[in-house]
Amino acid sequence: MKIGIDIDGVVLDYERVLKTYGDLYDFIELKKDGIINRNEHYLRNRYNWTEEERMNFINKYFLKLSKQTNLIPGAKDVINMLKNEGHELIVISARGGMIEEMKDVAIEKFNKEHISFNKYYWKQDDKLEVAQKEKIDYMIDDSYDVCKKLSENGIKSIYFRDKEMKKLEQNEYLREVSNWGEIYRIIKENDNR
Repeated sequence: MKIGIDIDGVVLDYERVLKTYGDLYDFIELKKDGIINRNEHYLRNRYNWTEEERMNFINKYFLKLSKQTNLIPGAKDVINMLKNEGHELIVISARGGMIEEMKDVAIEKFNKEHISFNKYYWKQDDKLEVAQKEKIDYMIDDSYDVCKKLSENGIKSIYFRDKEMKKLEQNEYLREVSNWGEIYRIIKENDNR
């Protein structure tokens, strides 16, 4: 089975770290109460920051926070089990698009943790194109927009949803999970090899 895997919010707990420091930046540095949508995945839609404030946050914190981010519990074990069972694991991530070095930080973490993937697609704004090209059986992502788009185009998606994020209606092409144990169960129940 070919499994596409997003990095931030799925393998690395970067999204939770980013929201924490985004809230601190908003409150302490900007002295605002700029949260306009707590359920929003993207900074530009979560806060009412100016473009300058957003870019200051990105430049000051993105790489620093990336280096501090830990693995999501269970990610390493399940990824290694899936790989050992013969599944093809393909990273499809937007990481590296804003700050190139963030890709290198992820690769270093994977090497240190002995996690490997079969292929890597970095800086991906349109994950549908890669998923179709690679004939992905399942895509694991934490983005509402990505999972919605993929599932609407016939690609089975596993929505790794943080409790604050928007819900999607589950169907034959979309399943919602909150941990890697659930991901493993879904893949094993649908493994027709």
